[in-house]
Amino acid sequence: SSARIDTSPDGINWTTQTPPPNKEWVSITYGNSLFVATSAAAGDMMTSPDGINWVEQFDTGLTNTYAGLSTQYVNDLFITLGQTPSSLYTLNYRYNSIDISQPSVSTADNTWQNVTYGSGLFVAVSSTGIGNRVMTSPDGITWTSRTPAADNGWQTVTFGNNLFVAVSNTGTSNRVMTSSDGVTWAIQTSAADNGWRSVTFGNNLFVAVSVSGTGNRVMTSSDGVTWAIQTSAADNSWRSVTFGNNLFVAVSNTGTSNRVMTSSDGVTWVSQTSASDNNWRSVTFGNGLFVAVSDSGTGNRVMTSSNGINWTSQTSAVDNDWLNVTYGNGLFVAVSNNGTGNRVMISPNGINWTSQTAAIDLSWVSIMYNNGMFVAVSSDGSGNRVMTSQIWDN
Repeated sequence: SSARIDTSPDGINWTTQTPPPNKEWVSITYGNSLFVATSAAAGDMMTSPDGINWVEQFDTGLTNTYAGLSTQYVNDLFITLGQTPSSLYTLNYRYNSIDISQPSVSTADNTWQNVTYGSGLFVAVSSTGIGNRVMTSPDGITWTSRTPAADNGWQTVTFGNNLFVAVSNTGTSNRVMTSSDGVTWAIQTSAADNGWRSVTFGNNLFVAVSVSGTGNRVMTSSDGVTWAIQTSAADNSWRSVTFGNNLFVAVSNTGTSNRVMTSSDGVTWVSQTSASDNNWRSVTFGNGLFVAVSDSGTGNRVMTSSNGINWTSQTSAVDNDWLNVTYGNGLFVAVSNNGTGNRVMISPNGINWTSQTAAIDLSWVSIMYNNGMFVAVSSDGSGNRVMTSQIWDN
């Protein structure tokens, strides 16, 4: 039989509307000024602001286990139950978008440390595993193991100038590896055998920061191959570096009132006063704002700055150990390795934060965004060390 929707202003007089065809629509609910209907087919969904004009939003690609047999709207969240009691996924309707969060299958139960995106590919790196410390995915859902250039403790990876660059905290003169396609990797000689923890790309320069070394906790490269040591503003444990507004900004989990350093060129660095001496673990830039997150502090595990110099404490949604933060689709998103049902927090402005439920309570250590998809990786879990959140504009 053909699909149909009936509407009525009074519950007595009904009018048939025309939904998208050839779908077995089985459940409908209303919330946040939106009707949402789900189908018995795998992951199909349609929405309408008035019950009359309907738009098929997406086919998520989920298995039939996730068919939307029942959908409810509670506390700004659409919750859909599938064919088995464990088949539960959530749909957030916020900021004129819909997102679906779900665990994805990682290629191996490695200690995944970081994920990035470039040239149509998500690339994640790990500090453990044998011959499989890289995995790639075109969509954030289906992942393939790749062989790293060496089984080092790869901490982070970035993409710039058509090149993936990863840095490590272990190895001898080989703590950098590069790849043009994310599949085939080559060792490059690091400028020093420091504990390199973060690398970014900006202004045609790769910049990496370290948690160890004496006067040499920064290294730079214009091509990802040849690296030069630069002097950090202080010998702090620099955990993260980003680029925005023509400025490199790095944050640290050690030091006294100097847990931020900035540089306009990646070579000359200047100490800045952090909003508090928390253990700052990650910094990102978006919508004209630098945002850093911490795994210590009471009610102040976020700090923000419009210029990288003057920092202001912000109240985190909860005092979890926030390990990474990114920006995408008008939203700052941070992930944590602890907490119950609240290992994600989001903010439209970096100031007001709201807890979100992760796909599963794992040790989420890194998150990134590209083209309608947030992708996070975890350092623990069994076959589920990736989670994704897809976004569709209405």
